[in-house]
Amino acid sequence: MANKKFKCTVCGYIHEGAAAPEACPTCQAPASAFVELKAEKKLPTGSNAYTFAYAAAMVIVVAFLLSFVSSALRAKQDANVKLDTKKQILYSLNVTTADPDAYFSKNVKDMILKGDTIVEFKDDFATLYETEGKKGNFHVFVCNLDGQTKYVIPVYGAGLWGAIWGYVALNDDKNTVYGTYFSHASETPGLGAEIQSPAFQKRFEGKQVGDSLSAVKISVVKNGKVEDAKYEVDGISGGTITSTGVDAMLKSCLGNYTKFLSK
Repeated sequence: MANKKFKCTVCGYIHEGAAAPEACPTCQAPASAFVELKAEKKLPTGSNAYTFAYAAAMVIVVAFLLSFVSSALRAKQDANVKLDTKKQILYSLNVTTADPDAYFSKNVKDMILKGDTIVEFKDDFATLYETEGKKGNFHVFVCNLDGQTKYVIPVYGAGLWGAIWGYVALNDDKNTVYGTYFSHASETPGLGAEIQSPAFQKRFEGKQVGDSLSAVKISVVKNGKVEDAKYEVDGISGGTITSTGVDAMLKSCLGNYTKFLSK
């Protein structure tokens, strides 16, 4: 029979044997002062149960660490997303600055559409304008650019592989395009992804949104098929579906603003 271990509760002496000693050799405490020390049961390191228990423990630890890091960085991540959104809006206005946040706060007002006019948006700065649109918040960014008023409207839609979005800046006539910015989540490099290139975005400068703005006429047409230079923009060669997505995005989103733009 394997030896057991007994501990003297008076002095801490450890005895190994089949039973506790009649008296502790150290402090002479009787056998009743001893308690048996139970051996810890351990899983064999090569067993399936050990592997499963170890993996489960690691998953829990990693999940906790990721959750902690995500929570700790959330405020910074949100601030970075807001800053990037402001940079995109300013890019549509052809504005580059070392401190976009300060420039935006000084020169740009975040407004939302109410009927045929706009009012100040008083909630926290938004970045998901498709979600805002579903809530009825159609944003207009009013910018004072060198003493001139510009209006920036967010647009959003779908390309070939995923989401596309952007901003259209209009002159104070609320009809002539001053500048644009477009981006995408996963369009094909060298093809649909070219909507993000300055060359494509500059094609919109000077185009008009519509005639009396009863309807949106600005369009992206098949490359080389421009018939009305007043409204139409050459699409991307080889990026037909993405170009069609940009066209649909402009008509759908700008269509929400026709009453305001025609006022």
